Amino acid sequence: MTIREKISALRSLMQEKGFDAYIIPPTDPHQSEYIADHWKTRVWISGFTGSAGTVVVTHDFAGLWTDSRYFIQAEKELEDTGIELVKLKLAHSPEYIDWLGENLQEGQTVGIDGKVFAQSLVELLKKKLSPKGVKFNCAYDLPGQIWQDRPPLSPSDVVEHDVQYAGKSRSEKIAMVRTEMKDSSIDYQLLTSLDDIAWLFNLRGSDVDYNPVFTAYAIISQNSALLFMDENKLAPSLKEKLVNDGIEIQPYQEISQFLTSLPVDSSLSFTSGKTSHHIHLSIPAHCQKLDNISIPAKLKSCKNEVEVKHIRKALVKDGVALVKFFRWLEDNIDKGGITEITLDEKLTEFRQQQPGFMGNSFSTIAGYKDHGAIIHYSATPETAYTIKPEGMLLLDSGGQYIDGTTDITRTICLGKPTDEQILDYTLVLKGLIKLSMAYFPEGTKGYHLDALARFPLWQHGKNYGHGTGHGVGFFLNVHEGPQGITPNPAVNFPLQEGMLQSNEPGFYPEGKYGVRLENLIVVIPHIETEYGRFLQFETLTLFPMEMKLIDTDLLTPEEKGWLNRYHKKVFENLSPKLSTEDNQWLLEKTKGIK
Repeated sequence: MTIREKISALRSLMQEKGFDAYIIPPTDPHQSEYIADHWKTRVWISGFTGSAGTVVVTHDFAGLWTDSRYFIQAEKELEDTGIELVKLKLAHSPEYIDWLGENLQEGQTVGIDGKVFAQSLVELLKKKLSPKGVKFNCAYDLPGQIWQDRPPLSPSDVVEHDVQYAGKSRSEKIAMVRTEMKDSSIDYQLLTSLDDIAWLFNLRGSDVDYNPVFTAYAIISQNSALLFMDENKLAPSLKEKLVNDGIEIQPYQEISQFLTSLPVDSSLSFTSGKTSHHIHLSIPAHCQKLDNISIPAKLKSCKNEVEVKHIRKALVKDGVALVKFFRWLEDNIDKGGITEITLDEKLTEFRQQQPGFMGNSFSTIAGYKDHGAIIHYSATPETAYTIKPEGMLLLDSGGQYIDGTTDITRTICLGKPTDEQILDYTLVLKGLIKLSMAYFPEGTKGYHLDALARFPLWQHGKNYGHGTGHGVGFFLNVHEGPQGITPNPAVNFPLQEGMLQSNEPGFYPEGKYGVRLENLIVVIPHIETEYGRFLQFETLTLFPMEMKLIDTDLLTPEEKGWLNRYHKKVFENLSPKLSTEDNQWLLEKTKGIK
């Protein structure tokens, strides 16, 4: 079927059901960032492959709402489909709801599939549209009725993540959750986020790209731990271990039936932004519903000593791969034939040479020249630039290792830099250093610190439109909450010891180039005084900055000291793992500055 035929078939079903509009989100039942092919309904109905974007279909209009990261891509992929690109003013905002409010009449009906819509989003839809007399029907997956070759859910195996890496057994983790539940008067903890479940049970899978998770639900009480999943994914020996640890395996589809049988006056904690409307409907009215960040989400954000020890090792391996890659690039750029896509392939090849490498942690962003100004650029064969010995290259990439997840961005200059490029790079570097050197009292939140990374840019009337940092999982999702370093005060979970975090200021002059620098940092103790306990960051990422893009006159003595200490640390940690030739290259890249 062509896209136009799919839209036409959808409209016929809408007519049958009495729907005046139908919304198709880019999500799965677990509100995952990356989703299995089975749930890529928005991609199938529209042909648009970007990660963010929602399709709305009425009887005389079809539109895709997406943000500026994808405008160019969307225009190309939507060409001749009959679907109009609607450009979001703000990324991740549900502006299509306002459009529906302006275009639907009283008494008309919006259809959605409640299995893939978060409860929080359904509540927002109803809050904004119900006063206008708009009705809702959440019971039908209409595209699924016409998607004849829909991929099945992944049959891939689920494996154990050994306690030698995890640091705590699943029994210990479940006991920690139960303690928190008791302290908060919670009878049942519902888990819908796939990374929460993988972390809690020390299990990993490959049901989606980049994130080593598997499709499941879980419910914890003081007396039971239930894991709702396809038990065929478990080897008999692993299933036996889980049962011996007191975990009951139930079919994935049985989660709703279990919820409906919860006792009268029991309390259940769930996260409305991660729980589908369909699952929420299964919670009985006689239960006390507590909308909270899940306990495992909070616990897993603070890495234990064993995890931090392994993360350090993973970042050494990643640094070795990056040295080999960037040296290869310098040696081969004059030969021609290297594109943004082949950069990604070659970097992955060098990471694959490292022990314990399990795959990339996200889709590599290789933005050459003006592509670097597109914050979440994704190269395609049609758009990929050929790399030449000139201009700037922004490379944001990461690896999944059995002993940690990595995420690093470096911007390099492949020719002679301009004064403007040097200034912008130096301002971004100053921001990264200022945040790296921060000291802060316990209880500080990310939005309290965000301005540190932006201040050097602000002094020159410049800024960037994304957050400064996100949490990072341990051989799990590269984007992990609940904390973050962002101007958004809604991200208000305090920074705590053990939290692994990215530090990634940037600047993106449109149509020219992009600058972003990213290190992973972990929260560690600083000092304790009569004024309280203070924390600081330790930088874990190991790869040098681009020296020829730094105006050392703009750096303070403290910033120069930080950079020299950082480069010394990079060389000392990576050099034992490198060849003589690689070491000579790295020694030149980590020379001290005065």
